[in-house]
Amino acid sequence: MSSTIKCSTCGSVNRVAQRTGKVAVCGKCGAPLEAVGPVEITDSNFASLVADSERPVLIDFWAAWCGPCRLVAPIIDSLAKELRGKTVVGKLDVDKNPQTASRFAVRSIPTLIIFKNGREVDRMVGVQSRESILSRLSIHS
Repeated sequence: MSSTIKCSTCGSVNRVAQRTGKVAVCGKCGAPLEAVGPVEITDSNFASLVADSERPVLIDFWAAWCGPCRLVAPIIDSLAKELRGKTVVGKLDVDKNPQTASRFAVRSIPTLIIFKNGREVDRMVGVQSRESILSRLSIHS
């Protein structure tokens, strides 16, 4: 899967292959490229996005039918933009990706898990405030 990202430095459009958690660079000017919103995490790309990430990873385990998940979604979207280049922010739909949700014993949603060096280092269950999420992330950054 690939997507296009516009370089914020020179404005050129770059095609970027499936996200690896590593920083992609602009083909024209070499500036770092970052997706504008959260990265979609799936059962098939989880290992490469989390285990190979050079940065902390925050994953929102959610489902489309979950009301509290919809309350957290705008916070996750804004954090993805705010933390670009510092933390990988992703979303994993538990209904479409049951293997990963089961592997991490996600029993309630939303569940936010922070990974560092491929290992779970923190977990928040239920609706969290932006400040609470940032506070927990700062411990692991």
